[in-house]
Amino acid sequence: MPALTDLAAWKALTAHRDQMADIHMRDLFAQDPDRFTTFSCTLEDLLFDYSKNRVTRETMQLLLQLARNCEVETWRERMFNGEKINNTEKRAVLHVALRNLSGRPIRVDGEDVMPGVRAVLDHMRRFATAVRDGTWKGDTGKAIRDVVNIGIGGSDLGPVMVCEALKPYIQKGLSLHFVSNVDGTHIAETIKKLDPETTLFIVASKTFTTQETIANALTARQWLVEHLGEKAVSKHFVALSTNSRDVAKFGIDTKNMFEFWDWVGGRYSLWSAIGLPIAIAIGFEGFQDLLAGGHAMDEHFRSAPLERNMPVIKALIGIWNHNFLGAESFAVLPYDQYLHRLPAFLQQSDMESNGKYVTRDGARVAWTTGPVLFGEPGTNGQHSFYQLVHQSTRLVPADFIAAAESHNPLGEHHPLLLSNFFAQTEALMKGKSAAEARAELQAQNLSGHELEFMTAHKVFDGNRPTNSIMVRRITPRTLGMLVALYEHAIHVQGTIWNINSYDQWGVELGKQLAKQILPELTAPGRVTGHDASTNGLINYYKTLKGS
Repeated sequence: MPALTDLAAWKALTAHRDQMADIHMRDLFAQDPDRFTTFSCTLEDLLFDYSKNRVTRETMQLLLQLARNCEVETWRERMFNGEKINNTEKRAVLHVALRNLSGRPIRVDGEDVMPGVRAVLDHMRRFATAVRDGTWKGDTGKAIRDVVNIGIGGSDLGPVMVCEALKPYIQKGLSLHFVSNVDGTHIAETIKKLDPETTLFIVASKTFTTQETIANALTARQWLVEHLGEKAVSKHFVALSTNSRDVAKFGIDTKNMFEFWDWVGGRYSLWSAIGLPIAIAIGFEGFQDLLAGGHAMDEHFRSAPLERNMPVIKALIGIWNHNFLGAESFAVLPYDQYLHRLPAFLQQSDMESNGKYVTRDGARVAWTTGPVLFGEPGTNGQHSFYQLVHQSTRLVPADFIAAAESHNPLGEHHPLLLSNFFAQTEALMKGKSAAEARAELQAQNLSGHELEFMTAHKVFDGNRPTNSIMVRRITPRTLGMLVALYEHAIHVQGTIWNINSYDQWGVELGKQLAKQILPELTAPGRVTGHDASTNGLINYYKTLKGS
């Protein structure tokens, strides 16, 4: 296949971008009263509105042609069929199998993986139910009240995001805690509040060798043993891992080890055994609803024509904003406090997947890939970085996410929240012209130099692209749909950029150097084996420590 930038569709989009340079979204809405209907789509009660983007019907047709030129449909089927599309690690990519409720077999190397998936789900169901109903007891016979998940990356970000998002569904009397940072403060501040007799630790590490996770797990183990003795470990620790030898060596009964597979990437693993804390928190039926929501989006992504395919459209809007309009970042802005960890989760999902400069073929890309993702719940962000989004020299597209119904309908809180949700996307689209700003200031009795001076500051160019995503309420099912929407959009963008969205070699070098540096921190004498800055930093640290 030709290079991306040599494709006819890419060249046509470049020319179209130039033709669209002076077109404002205000005019596009004025010209088309049905613009919202034309440029929005739904799946169940999930609405994706992309009408507040600098696109026309022609833009979308050209983007869809680009998707076809890049074989998006073919690569989609290759993923669902269990082909090893993660070509650097020679692995299939099958998070969709974890939520496959269709009964359809999914094969890897000729073997149907679904019986194994169902067996792990049944294991999770039995254990989660036992913890929730008090059947599973700690070493002293008391029921579990606190569950601490120890993991990092996808073993932390997915479960903590979901448990926070679905907090209204968590069983009363049960508290979830998440420890990820190797900074001792994280584990120390967590366990100081806990009763060892009623605490369960979940150690989430596929290899059971992840440095940060094992360091935290060993500290938790020491704390438990100091209070209850060695024999208590098997009643207060379980593992999400495939390394039965090291799990048993730690003191965990391998009957309480929940496996997953090498075709489950960490950042796509919340649907797997890594979701055990979710199943404990909201119950296995709730976890199944989460899987069902993801599966509903999977089926839509797999079967809907590209023109009406929500993940494909979302991905193409991102390609347009990033590669053609020059946006280097985009914001995820949930107007729901329960979704406050969604931006951090999506940072890993998106940037670890598509932050690549090498193609699937091993060549350096000649186009930009993965934009920087950031975000904060509304309305907090409005009092933080929205100034830059509205009036800076940078283009920052944004996803606004909201639910029509609140889990906490107190007074006027939710109408106030949603009025800001609706207002921000309108303001970013419309802006405020010089004439409008001047008229407002004249109504405040400004004139002369002061009028002109303040008018310049009050003008908003507008024409800033946003997507709006709405659901009736944040439930396990709608959350599952939302997460799968982003996952598949990431896949489509990676396909178009011709990169492998499912490896993460960029995280390796820092780990390697950290292992080299660790013994140097306690060895006598000055360190000289690095660059001048790193040597200086390590030696200054050793001076401060008095070593």
